Amino acid sequence: MAASTFLNLLLVLVLQTHLSLSAADPELNPIRPITSIKDVHDLLPAYGFPKGLLPNNVKSYTLSDDGDFSVELYTPCYVQFDQLVYYDTHIKGKLSYGSVHGVSGIQAKKLFLWVSVTGIEVDKTSDMIEFYVGALSEKLPAKQFQDIPACKSKGCQLTLTRLDSV
Repeated sequence: MAASTFLNLLLVLVLQTHLSLSAADPELNPIRPITSIKDVHDLLPAYGFPKGLLPNNVKSYTLSDDGDFSVELYTPCYVQFDQLVYYDTHIKGKLSYGSVHGVSGIQAKKLFLWVSVTGIEVDKTSDMIEFYVGALSEKLPAKQFQDIPACKSKGCQLTLTRLDSV
């Protein structure tokens, strides 16, 4: 479950990339509806992803014509899904409809290890999102990522409660 949550978080970070679509020269860049999207969370559904794959502290994102993207966060971030997910201040990858590959900047905690998310894919037939950690993957329900998660500056810490004998 933790790896799936981490992968979902990775997808969110990857999709919160700052939009930069060669808009400097309008004649070379015909009207693209995607260039008007200012918030990366609103961009994600255009690529088949839920809005909540990335946390709420996105500073900017860029997306090139060939799908290369970069997302900049204000600060590194932890989000608790089924597993704890870490977003670095810079997330990047290659975005296409329903998939993100070559991801960097997202890690999930699996048991006691942090693993890097390398890809994310949407499976519309099962309404699941598949997160890749190298050759391994885990599927999580897409509904877990409908809401944009709040960032925490520190990972959740386990607190122990002392039980006194009765």
